[in-house]
Amino acid sequence: MTDAADAALRDQYEAFPYPARDPREEGKRLIIGSPSHLAEVDHWVFGARRPRSTPFRALMAGGGSGDGTIMLATQLSRAGRPGQVTWLDRSEAARKVAMARAELRGLTNVVFETGSLLDLPSLGLDPFDYIDCCGVLHHLPDPSAGLKALAGALTPGGGIGLMVYAPHGRTGVYMLQDALRTLAPASEAPATRVEIAKRLWKQAPDTAWLRKNPWITDHTEGGDAGLYDLLLNPRDVAFTVPALVGLIEAAGLRLRTLVEPIRYDPALYLPDPKLRARLAELGPVERAAVAEAVCGNMGIHIAYCTRAEDTPALPDWADAGAIPTLRELEGAAIAKGIRADGTLPVAFDGLRVALPMPRLAGAILQRIDGKASIGEIADALAANGIARDAFARDFAALVAQLEGLNRLLIAAP
Repeated sequence: MTDAADAALRDQYEAFPYPARDPREEGKRLIIGSPSHLAEVDHWVFGARRPRSTPFRALMAGGGSGDGTIMLATQLSRAGRPGQVTWLDRSEAARKVAMARAELRGLTNVVFETGSLLDLPSLGLDPFDYIDCCGVLHHLPDPSAGLKALAGALTPGGGIGLMVYAPHGRTGVYMLQDALRTLAPASEAPATRVEIAKRLWKQAPDTAWLRKNPWITDHTEGGDAGLYDLLLNPRDVAFTVPALVGLIEAAGLRLRTLVEPIRYDPALYLPDPKLRARLAELGPVERAAVAEAVCGNMGIHIAYCTRAEDTPALPDWADAGAIPTLRELEGAAIAKGIRADGTLPVAFDGLRVALPMPRLAGAILQRIDGKASIGEIADALAANGIARDAFARDFAALVAQLEGLNRLLIAAP
């Protein structure tokens, strides 16, 4: 499945490991994102049913300079959970960066394999409980074959986290790519192409669509590697939601969720009753397709998938023993952000909405610490005179909003 574009892509990531990372900065911060945040994987892939004590085998397919690998391995290490993260990529330059980052963090739960995800059947690796494929499928000669190879490397009950480009939010990107194919052809040296691309961006008029797209920043904030990946990439295919779901299903997988789920519900920002009546007649994929087309600001789609032959467990919010957790947030801080009118303002790449919060939201949020169970929180509020049926009603309403934001999740048992 190698062609001229694939060879050029291989050379690109040797010249410009992506994303550009300085291992010396590992002591300053841990880069957090989706997919593959451990709390998300526990919740969306395993339904918060997989015990923390069960060894966790993860594959980062197309691991690049290591963002996802370092994040997941660090989260496993900090939580004292057994497991191993396998980095897999063709780029030796990217491997050096990722290895240096892991070494500086003292991570002993990462192993490195050089190769293509398409070669998984021949690499002799054991099946994986979880596979990350972030920003890779849209560069492959055959994305479907790539995803099928990943699906074949999953254990029963396992899942995959994906990130692919989305077309509407990348408005302007493909226009400049077209121009640069002529102005900076692939036959020229990478450094020369970068120089021409920089000159073009500096002088592109205000009418250039990419100038009107504030949500794409690789060419302005990602260094030479970011600019090259965005504007000079030899193969770059974007997927609408229906196209992504088709790709997932063709690989023998099923969509578990898009992230953030609430963002894909157009009723969030279309209050007109007639529009909502028509939206109510649509299936989830159609509603999501409307959302991405109307908003116009989704430059990527993030999805969690499970094997089609499995019946994935769903998080059980009715389980009094389940422990709710807030992803990278403090409950008190969220509670403080609730306005006097009972709404919580949130923003998605410039799209600002106000989510209605239940009356007991603040009291509940202040008690969510990743340790107290749902039942214990209910008991604490009952001791303060809050009726249990009132708690149950308001807790369900809170879950409907914050789980949809990918912020309120259930921890692994």
